[in-house]
Amino acid sequence: MTQTSSTVGTARSADGTTIAYERSGEGPAIVLVGGAFNDRSTTRELAAALAADFTVLGYDRRGRGDSGDTTPYAVEREIEDLAAVIEAAGGTAYVYGLSSGAILAALATAAGLPVTGLALFEPPFQVGAYAGSRTAIAPKLAELVAAGRRGDAVECFLIEAVGVPADEVRGMREQPMWPWMEMLAPTLVYDCTVTGDGTLPAERLAAITVSTVVVDSTGSPDWLRAAARAAAEAVPGARHLSLEGGFHEVPADRLAPQLRRALLG
Repeated sequence: MTQTSSTVGTARSADGTTIAYERSGEGPAIVLVGGAFNDRSTTRELAAALAADFTVLGYDRRGRGDSGDTTPYAVEREIEDLAAVIEAAGGTAYVYGLSSGAILAALATAAGLPVTGLALFEPPFQVGAYAGSRTAIAPKLAELVAAGRRGDAVECFLIEAVGVPADEVRGMREQPMWPWMEMLAPTLVYDCTVTGDGTLPAERLAAITVSTVVVDSTGSPDWLRAAARAAAEAVPGARHLSLEGGFHEVPADRLAPQLRRALLG
């Protein structure tokens, strides 16, 4: 993939929090909203794949990377953060959200942010046969983080929210990526506040009026794929796409053309 040059900037959210973003490409603006264990570095590959057709802004959600953080946390503050990034993008933008970031993007769009079009990748709702299978774990994670038990918070999230087997998680503790995951542990509280108990907010999704596409990966578990279908059904006129990929991901070079086609026509 061709290397794409980028510039780094900051936006100021309504509560004064500084939000760092990275801008690349040319064309209509699109903001990339990451999920758990994501900062702007994790969206660079997709940004590069979209840069020929969009001005892409990947940003550090509050508490991550170079962005600040202000307590107390509320989902509304993150919606204001996204509004500040969209303003920095020129006042309007397409928005792509991944996982918990997809839920945040959808809630922000439903709240009336100036979103031109919306793309959601596997928002982790619990629907159909999977409804009620997850409890809200944000308070538990907050207690673990407050007690300095960041590793235990990461383990709790991976097992209870993602469904990774406990034995596999214990093995992950020995991997080089584990310290980075622990560093982001406080923001797992934010992700799990956004997702709550996994209930699909049908009324709020029904308020979305912009063109929307919801994507899932063929390599993801059934509950995530069912969530994508249900989200598409809840948003008026939304389209649903299943793309060949792995667990909770589709390679950027496969995803980007589909996003271009869905958003730009």
